[in-house]
Amino acid sequence: MPAVLGLNFHHDTAAALVVDGRIYAAEEERWSGIKHNHPTRKGTLTAPTRALQWCLEAAGIEPEDVDAVWAASMRPNPAAGWWLAEEREELAALLPAPLGEYLRLLSHHTAHVLSGYLLSGHEHAAGLVIDAGGSSLGSDFGPGRERITGYDLWPDRIDRLHQGMPAVVPGPVGPRRVHSSLGHFYRNLARRVIPPGDEPEGSMMALAAFGDPQRYGAHIRELVRLGNEGEVRIDHPWGSADRGTPLLLDGRAWTTDNVAEQPEHKRADLAAAVQEVFADSVVHIARHLQRLTRASALVFSGGCALNSHLNGQLAIDSGFDTLFVAPAPHDAGTAVGAALYGWHYQLGQERLPVPTDAAWGPDPGALPTTTVPSGYHALPHLGPELAPTVAALLAEHRIVGWVRGQLEFGPRALGHRSILAHPGHAATRDRLNAIKRRAAYRPFAPAVLAEHATEWFMSTGDPFMNRVATVRRCRADRVAAVTHHDGTARVQSVAADHQGLRDLLEQFRDLTGLPLLLNTSLNRKGAPILRTAGQAVAAAVDLSLDALAVGDTLMLADHVPDPRTASLRTR
Repeated sequence: MPAVLGLNFHHDTAAALVVDGRIYAAEEERWSGIKHNHPTRKGTLTAPTRALQWCLEAAGIEPEDVDAVWAASMRPNPAAGWWLAEEREELAALLPAPLGEYLRLLSHHTAHVLSGYLLSGHEHAAGLVIDAGGSSLGSDFGPGRERITGYDLWPDRIDRLHQGMPAVVPGPVGPRRVHSSLGHFYRNLARRVIPPGDEPEGSMMALAAFGDPQRYGAHIRELVRLGNEGEVRIDHPWGSADRGTPLLLDGRAWTTDNVAEQPEHKRADLAAAVQEVFADSVVHIARHLQRLTRASALVFSGGCALNSHLNGQLAIDSGFDTLFVAPAPHDAGTAVGAALYGWHYQLGQERLPVPTDAAWGPDPGALPTTTVPSGYHALPHLGPELAPTVAALLAEHRIVGWVRGQLEFGPRALGHRSILAHPGHAATRDRLNAIKRRAAYRPFAPAVLAEHATEWFMSTGDPFMNRVATVRRCRADRVAAVTHHDGTARVQSVAADHQGLRDLLEQFRDLTGLPLLLNTSLNRKGAPILRTAGQAVAAAVDLSLDALAVGDTLMLADHVPDPRTASLRTR
């Protein structure tokens, strides 16, 4: 029974274990409670200690049973090739014996792309990874780090055929290297659009729907030049990490310090311009990859693949017939990609089936019915009555926490640690944004029965909630809570074998005629998605949810009638 471990030691610290064709994977933040599990300072390495321990225990194996250990390299400034051995020793020292002895490194971007390709089911695919920065390029490509990387992917080989490189340009005190990181570009502008306290990239993507990209479009396009062979050049300092440089617009300096002083409609216009230029740049690269590979499928990963609006545009405009976004395209996903690399390319095992869910983490445990918090009471042992009972609550526009089965891996709640609501009223969206302390313009995603997706949206959606689709106009007024200002929604398609939401969605459809629910993550502002039943209870109280379902037990707020006995009017 081969066993391969994949690890990520940097932000979004995570562990993934592939044993006997099954994935066990978890992010360290779900134990630490610190979102992204950020190190105490930049460059500090953090071992996914509790996530690793859980993976081994869940698989029922000991460290000695592991056949291979792989991790993504992130050494920043190599001179030649010596840094790999040094980094390996540094990382190995963080692992229990004998795992450190087995540790090997692969590039950050290769781990990213394989977290998608080896789960995509495609024989031949182009791979694209874009983020703020990955592994050092080293002597093969010269100084610099992975920023934009293109691949030609086959079951028996991985060919890197496109690499975004730093450019040397004249500077005030001599030549300087200018980085072209689209990840940094988007983040830099987001910090000048979104006030502190809100997650900048996701909030700017949402705000862009309210803006006019033409107002600042010409100015933003001057910062990014698209060249031959998929080249992208970003003016310094916007393509590298920068917090201090002011952006001059309308005769004013936009900075991270004065962003809250800018009128929201102007911030929306700038967000729209940045989103448009950013998306056009990625489409430019993707079209180049299609010409190089002649593949029909594109696999996309890296931090920029979290931009669901970009992914919706890529699916339409990239020139590929199919787009597969990695289930967890952020850095935690490199642990999955590293494990799959060892599983398939090193040990020669068959690729895993294409997943329709990413429930690869721990179970929540039982809801403690003996210590129900004040203001709630427990309805235990509902068994098969649970789904119809919760569906009835949702039909009455109650907001329900839903804790079901193994924890999702990745940044999206996929129906295992979720807050669910009726999708029909915009007021529900407003209430949820207030509950979760989010900006009022932030949208919520729908989870839809896969076979009904194209009846409501202009695409089949994505099982991992990674791309937007246009809501059909004739249906939009019936799903106002999940329809964004621009008529789109980030659609999660729920397959027949989904163990978290399938039964509940079917029950809700039978009650209301709607085969979809609003689905958002069960967490507090700035905190990770919750792991355990006990944490879920505390959050349900803090967020004033109407009910919380864990296992076959329902915790119901005292002000909410029991739907098994109350006469409910379905809306």
